[in-house]
Amino acid sequence: MRNTDILIAGGGFAGLACAQALAQRGIDVTLLERKNAPGTGMHTTGIIVKECAAEFAVPAQLTRKVTDVRLYAPNLRHIHLKSPDYFFLTTDTPGLMRHLSDEAAKAGAAILYDTDYRSAQAQGERIHVNDDAFSCRFLIGADGPRSKVADDFSLGQNTQFLLGAEAEYTGLPLDDPNAFYCFLDQTLAHGYLGWVIPGVGVAQIGLAQRLPRRPDIAAFVARMQHLFDFSQASVAARRGGLIPVGGLVKPFACGNVILLGDAAGIVSPLTAGGIHTALHYGKMLGEALADHLTRGAAHPADILARAYPRFYLKQGLRKAYETCAPNWMLNAILTNPLFTAAANNVFFKTKRLK
Repeated sequence: MRNTDILIAGGGFAGLACAQALAQRGIDVTLLERKNAPGTGMHTTGIIVKECAAEFAVPAQLTRKVTDVRLYAPNLRHIHLKSPDYFFLTTDTPGLMRHLSDEAAKAGAAILYDTDYRSAQAQGERIHVNDDAFSCRFLIGADGPRSKVADDFSLGQNTQFLLGAEAEYTGLPLDDPNAFYCFLDQTLAHGYLGWVIPGVGVAQIGLAQRLPRRPDIAAFVARMQHLFDFSQASVAARRGGLIPVGGLVKPFACGNVILLGDAAGIVSPLTAGGIHTALHYGKMLGEALADHLTRGAAHPADILARAYPRFYLKQGLRKAYETCAPNWMLNAILTNPLFTAAANNVFFKTKRLK
């Protein structure tokens, strides 16, 4: 049996941020990740908002800055949106995950790749994991939108999802290399949107649909044929996965078992952005755990209960968009000043986290 203070199930953004914060404060932390190496089998587009870039140091060579937004209606009319001081970063996401893994390991975290979390049970003051292979004081479930940790301890489960799919293209020129091309279309991307965005050495093309509908990248690319020159383009990589959009799960903690990241549902129901929240609250949880263990500070779950976002307004806006915005309406209101102001607010409003 391997004894550790904190065991983290899942080596995504949230798990690695938590592991690094713990290790930096001298806490014995072990992270289990079922993939055989960091950065393999990615499911995220890897887009980082300005606030995240300001809070966490991301190597410049792993990013590309995007400043403008072209927002298209279903009929492919578009408006151009821009903020004087806002930007997004697209990333070499596998490279970024390798960087985060290296930083956590350098701080002293034990990261075990090719090691799946299977099951756990509480026994007295300890939690025993994977048939007593591991023993820990706290178990952190950072194991994705369908969390096995949540299932084992009867915690809240995500029930509302987008399903996203993305392809990386080489040889695809974009008219505006600084623009995030966003496409509203309730047929191809019901409840969300499609996108074309310049990445690091590639162009990223993807879309997401509210389940049970499934994204069809081939149909989306066919729709884009007269907007972009695909004559020399080829697919370099594909990825996809579930995006929880139902808000914070309840309960997200029980005793010394705490959910984090997608497992906790802390993904914006409106924009589907989850990297900033994963890193921010992963670091917060790591620091709270360290304070609790070393100086008897408040229980980490109590701190997160005050800090985790509830997304009530964004859930309402998502529901309104899904049910009250058919394609004919989107075509009609695209250039309306009120719609333009609302779109600017969605894309460029500063996102402050507690």
